[in-house]
Amino acid sequence: MLPRDIRYTKRRWLLTFLGLLLYIGDIWTDVGLSIKYLLDGHYICSALTFSFILAGLLVTQIFSHAWYEDDLEDALMNPRGRASVSGMSKCRLVVFHLCGMGIFTRYYHLLRSGFKVVWLATGSLNEDEKKEAHHRLFCQATDLSMLKLFEAFLESAPQLLVQIYVVQYHGEASIVQYLSMVFSCFNIAWALVDYQRCLRRSLPHIQEMPSGLPTAIYLLYKLFTISSHILSYSLLLLVTPYCVIALVAILWLLGTMWSHLLRTNFCSTRIHEMVYRGVVGFILTFTFFNIKGKDTRIAMIVYYFLCTIISMTSPLLLALLKPEVQTATFFIVISGFIFSNSILGLVFLVLYYLHLHPREERREADEVDGSGKHAEATGRMLNFLKP
Repeated sequence: MLPRDIRYTKRRWLLTFLGLLLYIGDIWTDVGLSIKYLLDGHYICSALTFSFILAGLLVTQIFSHAWYEDDLEDALMNPRGRASVSGMSKCRLVVFHLCGMGIFTRYYHLLRSGFKVVWLATGSLNEDEKKEAHHRLFCQATDLSMLKLFEAFLESAPQLLVQIYVVQYHGEASIVQYLSMVFSCFNIAWALVDYQRCLRRSLPHIQEMPSGLPTAIYLLYKLFTISSHILSYSLLLLVTPYCVIALVAILWLLGTMWSHLLRTNFCSTRIHEMVYRGVVGFILTFTFFNIKGKDTRIAMIVYYFLCTIISMTSPLLLALLKPEVQTATFFIVISGFIFSNSILGLVFLVLYYLHLHPREERREADEVDGSGKHAEATGRMLNFLKP
């Protein structure tokens, strides 16, 4: 039997299916909320909600199609040099992605291939063939998890921000709004942890992320820091929406410029690389990621120093410019959450990277064969965002 750290398990397959259900729930609650806003006459909120859905959908289709095209030339994903990948021709790929079915197509192929490998008998395969099959599943899972990460920060995160602002502004919320916020939170949390674990398992030279306490601490660090950012943005929206638009534009521009200065080489074409850098810049407005896989301790310190200043000053700015909110219950509660989440997020960040972050490189049993198919298969993986 293959070692657990290189085996795509039944538990992993079931979690993939659960991730599909969360993704569907998040999309449909947001669509329902957009329709509700439209019927209630809140046209701006409806347009914003729907535009975030479209943004996440558009970006994921672009990269999903590009990666399928790359897989046609990949030695592991298409070892026989066929004109189709995962049973789909180039024409079918275009049609599926134009219909917005990119992520669903990847879920289908991952669940279908995973079912054959982990649930059905594979006694006819030798050890090398089993290892290749499981590694291929992790490559597919990592592609899917990064698309889900893009969708989480292009759709779920701004969606959550808008809904929090609407609840603050009107002082009440409907069931659909609460469901949308809950599914957005779960989608962000799931995307972060799933991406971290899938990426580390798909890279044969990097030690996987241990389950249990390290995963929980990592999740808490991300959720506390991201939630403090989102809540601080929501208070700045109450000052004036233009304040948040300007702030996010500046942060996005800085993040995009940073990815340009680091000369990211993730995509196979120049146009896709420019889109990728823009997406990375937007993700950096909510959380930090290591773009090039190098030591970024100083960059991380600067990033969270600036974000902490923004989070801490947003309640003070709102209280100064709008004194009438100082005694409002929502202001006191949200300010408390911002301060506590910022501190707890930094505490869990330090705890994770000092004591729980896997640093040792993993040694493979067939290390001398590293120049074979497994090395080729990790080309795109090696250039993914490193949490």
